[in-house]
Amino acid sequence: MSTNFRRLLLRANAVFLIVAAVGAWVTADFPASFSGSGPIGSLISHQPALGIGFIEAHGLAIILGVLLWRAASTTSWHLTGTAIHLLLGTCNIIFWQLFVATDTLPMGWITTVMHGLLFVLQSFAAWSAARDAAGNV
Repeated sequence: MSTNFRRLLLRANAVFLIVAAVGAWVTADFPASFSGSGPIGSLISHQPALGIGFIEAHGLAIILGVLLWRAASTTSWHLTGTAIHLLLGTCNIIFWQLFVATDTLPMGWITTVMHGLLFVLQSFAAWSAARDAAGNV
């Protein structure tokens, strides 16, 4: 895997994280937290402060996306991308019932598949970058 492709992968990863997180903020997190509306509104309308977890999680995804956008194609950054998607994809699977309860299964499937795909690609990119750094081109 070339350095340019690995850099493009980091950028694509960044775009996915930022777009998905901003989309969640706009369509779910803020509406639910401030007006009890949107797909998760019924879950947290009785206690809007519960929205902090959603808003923080998606805010951190945006921050990580910005960092990945600026990252060099090194083993450590690709391992960071791998870890991000392992965490987020695993959380989607563990808390799958949230997608069912909020009638957002298409979003659950899309994001979970993307996390899995990016986990695999970033893992391969980390291996490739480590190989390049060791001089085994």
